[in-house]
Amino acid sequence: MTEALHITKERIYALLENVKDPEVPVISVRELGVLRDVEVVDGKVLVTITPTYTGCPAMDVMKQDIEAELHKAGITDLEVKQILAPAWTTDWITDAGKAKLKAYGIAPPEKTADIRALKGEQPVVECPQCGSKDTVMISAFGSTACKALWKCNDCLEPFDQFKCL
Repeated sequence: MTEALHITKERIYALLENVKDPEVPVISVRELGVLRDVEVVDGKVLVTITPTYTGCPAMDVMKQDIEAELHKAGITDLEVKQILAPAWTTDWITDAGKAKLKAYGIAPPEKTADIRALKGEQPVVECPQCGSKDTVMISAFGSTACKALWKCNDCLEPFDQFKCL
């Protein structure tokens, strides 16, 4: 039996749970929703990823980390390709990923895209430190372009919120 017969989509998905977002190292590329598909054709592995936003600087690192993880498992016939459509959405972050973001101190996005800002309303964002909903946005841009900077009026701690896209 050749090594190619042991390569399955399930095995690749399991291996890629070890590949973390370089900007938020507690969440895997799968939990983040960046990992879009895995195909195994005649022993070749094709991994498809979508950036959280066009031009995301972490994508090159994610691609290299995916390749390194698969090489470490003895998988050398592989390709990692990036696609832009459909565009990534925070709806693709798993519930486990959202829980890990919160535990890490980043307010996870709500379930679906938030249109309150288009109506002149401010979203309600729960503080990941103390759970208070008495929070205020300080800046639409936080530590990375996909996060906004917020402050809790109760515990006074600043925190990032993963923008809802």
